[in-house]
Amino acid sequence: MDGTETRTEAPGPAEEPARRSDSTRAAILRAARDSFAAEGYERATIRLIAREAGIDPAMVMRYYGNKAGLFAASVELDLHLPEASYLPREHAGAVLVRHFLSLWEGDESLKAMLRVGATNPAGAERMRSIFRDQLGPLAEALSPDPEEARTRAGLVASQVLGMALCRYVLELPPVAALSTEEVVRWLAPTVQGYLAGEVPPPPPGSE
Repeated sequence: MDGTETRTEAPGPAEEPARRSDSTRAAILRAARDSFAAEGYERATIRLIAREAGIDPAMVMRYYGNKAGLFAASVELDLHLPEASYLPREHAGAVLVRHFLSLWEGDESLKAMLRVGATNPAGAERMRSIFRDQLGPLAEALSPDPEEARTRAGLVASQVLGMALCRYVLELPPVAALSTEEVVRWLAPTVQGYLAGEVPPPPPGSE
């Protein structure tokens, strides 16, 4: 030993509040994920989540504004999209529509996220990031021109999200009454064109 000492400096005054803030946010998000998973979006409450996190409900509101904002921050959604290498290119539209129907019907969190995304800016951004990050690479792999991938992914999202909104949130009678195979029959050709078709020519009279 050379007699020197290793000293660990105490956190500065600005670091302690930041650490407490990070710890509080982490506790809130953990409690929110557990509550939303156990109770569903409608039954989970800010008060319940705050109690599980061991904090005052006002702290939840301070960090996330309201339940919709908290849900958007806490939800972790995986679309479980098929790998492009295993997706038959000529039938990609049908496979993808059938996949999304199965996904919407089996995941209440996804339906709740759709409702939140339609009314809450944080929810809307969360939905954009989910579809951008997960659907974008698939569209890029299937597109005849990778530079068009973002546009194609956005158009596919417009179809599957529009169908989900009408079928599962608004429960529009003609759409909600369709069988899975009927939805696939109507929607798949459009999604197929968006994913792998050629860019359509300009409509007559547009030039």
